[in-house]
Amino acid sequence: MTALEYANIIIDISHEKVDRLFQYRIPDRLKDKVEVGCPVEVPFGKGNTMRKGYVLELTDEPNWDPDKIKEIAAVPEDKLGAEDISIRLAAWMKRYYGSTMIAALKTVLPATKKQNIQKHKFVSLRMDLRQAREYYYECASKKNQKARERILAELLLAPDDRIPYELITQKLHVTAATLKSLAEKGVIRIDEEEYYRKPIAGDSDRYGAKELSHEQQGIVDSFISDYDAGKRDTYLIHGITGSGKTEVYIALIDEIIKRGKQAIVLIPEIALTYQTLMRFYRHFGDRVSVMNSSLSPGEKYDQMERARTGDIDIIIGPRSALFTPFPNTGIIIIDEEHESSYKSESMPKYHARETAIELAKLVPGGASVVLGSATPSLESYYRATTGQYHLFELKRRLTGGTLPQVEIADLREELRTGNRSIFSRRLQELMEDRLNKGEQAMLFINRRGLAGFVSCRSCGYVFKCPHCDVSLSEHRGGRLVCHYCGYEHPLTKICPKCSSKYVSSFRAGTQQIEDEVKKMWPNARTLRMDADTTRTKGSYDRILSAFASKEADVLVGTQMIVKGHDFPDVTLVGILAADMSLHASDYRASERTFQLLTQAAGRAGRGEKPGNVVIQTYEPEHYSVQTAARQDYEAFYEEEIAYRDLLRYPPISHMMSVQILSYDEELGMQFATRLRAIMEQNKRDGAIFIGPASAAIGKINDVYRMAVYVKMDDYDGLIAYKDMLEKYIHQLEDMGKLKKISVQFDFDPVNGF
Repeated sequence: MTALEYANIIIDISHEKVDRLFQYRIPDRLKDKVEVGCPVEVPFGKGNTMRKGYVLELTDEPNWDPDKIKEIAAVPEDKLGAEDISIRLAAWMKRYYGSTMIAALKTVLPATKKQNIQKHKFVSLRMDLRQAREYYYECASKKNQKARERILAELLLAPDDRIPYELITQKLHVTAATLKSLAEKGVIRIDEEEYYRKPIAGDSDRYGAKELSHEQQGIVDSFISDYDAGKRDTYLIHGITGSGKTEVYIALIDEIIKRGKQAIVLIPEIALTYQTLMRFYRHFGDRVSVMNSSLSPGEKYDQMERARTGDIDIIIGPRSALFTPFPNTGIIIIDEEHESSYKSESMPKYHARETAIELAKLVPGGASVVLGSATPSLESYYRATTGQYHLFELKRRLTGGTLPQVEIADLREELRTGNRSIFSRRLQELMEDRLNKGEQAMLFINRRGLAGFVSCRSCGYVFKCPHCDVSLSEHRGGRLVCHYCGYEHPLTKICPKCSSKYVSSFRAGTQQIEDEVKKMWPNARTLRMDADTTRTKGSYDRILSAFASKEADVLVGTQMIVKGHDFPDVTLVGILAADMSLHASDYRASERTFQLLTQAAGRAGRGEKPGNVVIQTYEPEHYSVQTAARQDYEAFYEEEIAYRDLLRYPPISHMMSVQILSYDEELGMQFATRLRAIMEQNKRDGAIFIGPASAAIGKINDVYRMAVYVKMDDYDGLIAYKDMLEKYIHQLEDMGKLKKISVQFDFDPVNGF
């Protein structure tokens, strides 16, 4: 029950108008029903017309004369519609992640601006047959009426048919002016029908259901048994690379659609869309559609309309596809659920996994959530092992192919024996062999987290923070800095471990690798896939299609080449600088490295031919590298979870990053220190405070960035700290005292700040 007097309400639920709030009084009889996110009926405008609105804020502050503020009339009791669910979800996101209600609403509400909808036009006969024939003969007898004669001849052949407008203008060469004139005379009629752009072009022949393996069928049977018994749960499918998770998703969706429900399938990035989408499209035809950032606003609007009106049953896309307004969602699938792109980097900084689980609770009848990955996030696997999620496993490759043979090349040894090339000797041998056999190779440069970590190329020693167990980053002025606690150390040119002078920050790029390949193997045809070569719409698909159709022998790329692509002729994967991501200033660095190496290794030998993988590293003994080479997730998990437990990092504990952005560095640091002091004055059991410290990138566009971290086992405790700070910040904003500083919250951060 609210003790507050007033509710700020939005009436017009459109993406563009959510900033427009109207204030109403909450009558005593409704105080136990009115809450943020709930629908209400209110008298609106001069005529007091009853309109439906949604509560965005509750307050005791009237924003104009209290005597003139109208009362809320009612809280409707009917079933929640798609719009109601979106508002409730936005309210949950605001509380759970911290942001304004308006920012949360703009995230969940699809942009509804109508974008010149494409229209289909059809031409048919309007006159009766006798009159039409007479008019036809009249036109045939005149020299300058040939176009009219042609159109009438076609229409008289099948008087009841409608002929597409484009066919008449393009094939019969009848002008739009002629057709308009005939329509005005009442000879023909032109009908317009809206149709939705389909962003997928391709062969959509259904091939029917693939026969599932015993393992796959077991998952489907178990899931459907739960679903039909009314059990809505979160399931984690841990399947090795190539074990056929997509076939399981398709079978699950098939069953859900038979039960009159819809499916949302999330994928991590655009690179996955085409391949994944075509597998779904060939099975479900045009009942499936796509949502991604390369679509035009018109295409996006159309897909939302198709979902709203029941024209499609399945939407596939990145995390924003989660907010598709289906009337009856039954299943939400998150493929490659470990991917960091599922975490939003703008306010509210929501995670698609937690948000999907909350959405599944809100939809009518509830929905089930299925997470899938060869390398699950530690959060998901931890929850599966503690019984919060249901765990399924796929341990066999569907193609019958075996997992590739993985070898580790020690770059320290290569340096000692005089090899200064970016390719180890073993990788050079295997490249030579594959190119001679006409097979394909992928070279993956692990550029992730390239924040300038410094290491010794002779012994592999990495300069680390003694307080935080993350690598120090190189800064101008010869300083090494920790981006968690602010610890600094002068950069030395001699290795403290082996006294070698080969101390440097490692930098290499895809362009450099491509050049090296061309230099060493001049006849090899290469393709490069990175941020530079995939800027334009369709460029991902062009590069992948060219490689799939064997127009190139070698594909060089960043992590986008290792995500879920299936090339049967790839029998060699070279992973260059495997430990580059191992030393990002981030507590998840080992997990990221293991995931990338396992995913990359999984690209080799997916067809009939056996595959080889070479992992090049300065730290061959690191558990991330060793367990990835063996594709042993459980061994990696045991090692990594012990480290997280020791340092109270997620998923064992929770962490909130309070991020301060300021135009004045000193002012920003003072404010960050004050926010930490406010939390410490209200210290809760088990709270650990770290910082403030400068962010990994301390300044962007002349804005200084710093952060205070709070660790706590109790997530609600972190929410209470967030609420406390938000209240303090709003007070300062109302007094006009916070002009050059802004604050953001990030719970269980996935990407470094």
